[in-house]
Amino acid sequence: MSLEKFKEEINAGYTFKGDSFVIGGAMLEGTPVADAQIKIPLKSLNRHGLIAGATGTGKTKTLQVFVEQLSEKGIPSLLMDLKGDLSGLAMPGALNKHIEWRHGAIGVPYEPKAMPIELMTISGEKGVKLKATISEFGPVLISKILDLNTTQSGILAVIFQYCDDKKMPLLDIKDLKKLLLYAKEEGNEEFAAEYGAMSSMSVGTILRKVVELEQQGADMFFGELSFDVNDLLRTTNDDKGIINIIRLTDIQDKPKLFSTFMLSLLAEVYHEFPEQGDADKPKLCIFIDEAHLVFDNASKPLLDQIEAIVKLIRSKGVGVYFITQNPMDVPSAVLSQLGLKIQHALRAFTANDRKAIKQTAENYPITPYFKTDEVLTSLGIGEALVTCLNEKGIPTPLAAALMCAPLTRMDILTDSEINEVVAKSKLVSKYNKEIDSESAYEILNKKIEKLQVEEEVKEETKPKPSVKKGPSILESVSKNTMVRQIGRTLMRELTRGLLGKWGKK
Repeated sequence: MSLEKFKEEINAGYTFKGDSFVIGGAMLEGTPVADAQIKIPLKSLNRHGLIAGATGTGKTKTLQVFVEQLSEKGIPSLLMDLKGDLSGLAMPGALNKHIEWRHGAIGVPYEPKAMPIELMTISGEKGVKLKATISEFGPVLISKILDLNTTQSGILAVIFQYCDDKKMPLLDIKDLKKLLLYAKEEGNEEFAAEYGAMSSMSVGTILRKVVELEQQGADMFFGELSFDVNDLLRTTNDDKGIINIIRLTDIQDKPKLFSTFMLSLLAEVYHEFPEQGDADKPKLCIFIDEAHLVFDNASKPLLDQIEAIVKLIRSKGVGVYFITQNPMDVPSAVLSQLGLKIQHALRAFTANDRKAIKQTAENYPITPYFKTDEVLTSLGIGEALVTCLNEKGIPTPLAAALMCAPLTRMDILTDSEINEVVAKSKLVSKYNKEIDSESAYEILNKKIEKLQVEEEVKEETKPKPSVKKGPSILESVSKNTMVRQIGRTLMRELTRGLLGKWGKK
């Protein structure tokens, strides 16, 4: 195949009628090809995507380039930052000889610049605190997160119905724990009378699973004020999309909390955003870094829920992108929904690695210019295989690409820089307030206290049973003295009789 033929095919496949942005430049046999740029059409960005590759191959830098271009096009994004190195988006990058060569080979200028960002957190990190109430999750979603069986899910549904019937707000973890304890102990008869009997053992199992979730930090996530997902759609005065970065560096060892948050966020976005259909560009793109943390620790019902939302959320104008080391980390049902795939190098150290590489290669369009499985192991840092959907939903030719360098800093922010970003936030004052409204916990405590007082009053006013009058102390003493005296007399007479009999000669 000639170089001109290759360039012609790439340019034909990556030229679109609508707006697009350059992600890199095509390579043939490891050499950049002039005037053969790899572009991504805005119209297809709600078809979801994958950025994969071994550690150190350039996934994070590709993610930076992607969200920078989205921001420039007025599209806000949401990033999960588990390693802490995405905060550098707030500061301009620095030009060096390697970047100068790279962008010269691709054919695009390099202009360092800072991007508008908003730092967020679901834990103790600095930034806008993201929260949601237990009621907003509902019994079905909570059951899937806790991996409850049918019986336990039914009990949880009854708990939620009880709160609705009794006008008890169910806001945070302590509310749910208190209700489960009440249903197990003090309120067992009340629940049985109104909703049917519940097994104390099943209620106890649910309670233990809630405590496990709490130990992973869910008490910081559940509560008020609930985050309004429409605040993710903000743009700057000059129409740049704001990059929302959720700092998750302190929850890498808490996968249950991460998957809980991720699912709740996707569900809330799907519920709140109106149908959009096929627009010229998405309204929001969500990037889930270290995606294996979501899928590896998710139960089967939870996986089914994630897959369903990914399939449906496209119609809301939202694109979801998974970043992971191996594409096999993402379930096949989700992979089949992805329109964009950016695959950095994979390493073949074991037989399992080679098998995974072969499976990965089979998921890409066939190309006459190279063997995909061989290229996957020979890509350098900042190089990747790329394919996306064009505006008609047809996959573009598979291209080996030299990726663009980020325009922003390729490093983390300092503490003072983080403080500066947080100080400028318009959302911190809205969401970072400690709110503890009267809810199920307080209402049930009052109810239990009232029942205890009523029980005490009932005991005090209860008529005392009549007691038969016994003998006086003097009578008792006299009686006891007489008994002892009779006993001594009998013993003495008996002893005398025996001795007298034994004493006869």
